[in-house]
Amino acid sequence: MSIQAHATVADLYAVEGKAELVNGELVPMCPTGDAPNYAVGRVFIALAAYEEQYKTGRAVTDGAGFLVNLPHRQSFSPDAAFHVGPHAGMKFLVGAPVFAVEVRSEGDYGRRMEQEMATKRADYFAAGTLVVWDVDLQSPNVVRVYRATDLTQPTIYRRGDLAEAEPAVPGWTMPVDKLFAG
Repeated sequence: MSIQAHATVADLYAVEGKAELVNGELVPMCPTGDAPNYAVGRVFIALAAYEEQYKTGRAVTDGAGFLVNLPHRQSFSPDAAFHVGPHAGMKFLVGAPVFAVEVRSEGDYGRRMEQEMATKRADYFAAGTLVVWDVDLQSPNVVRVYRATDLTQPTIYRRGDLAEAEPAVPGWTMPVDKLFAG
């Protein structure tokens, strides 16, 4: 549900909480539950360790804004991301992350949500993102890795696998099992 039509980036800065600017509307993003939040945290920790080791790019936590210039979308706020662009100080990051992670919450299921997620992935790729993870903690196909080179055929990772984000985060891997608590 949107809360304001014909919104601007200035309006986005004024939002309390997480939102994206899509089709001129501020689209609020609901808080997540325990399991999705845990998974997001684990992805961030793994990306931060990569950043420290390789001194390249930057791991980004949930709630960060990325400004983009698409005809119908002006921002993203992924659950976790890896960004190689310049620092933005107190402002939103400029440009899309090279790697974006979207972890499904309780309400992210059904035909309508699948279409919305596919549209958002296409927007990520149109803005320059190289890899998008669709993380579904309720499915045996836990991590679906979509790449800009193939928007429709994801690489699937299950429990016991090492998931990756090539070519966005070269050489980085994360055990799928680390997405789950205890």
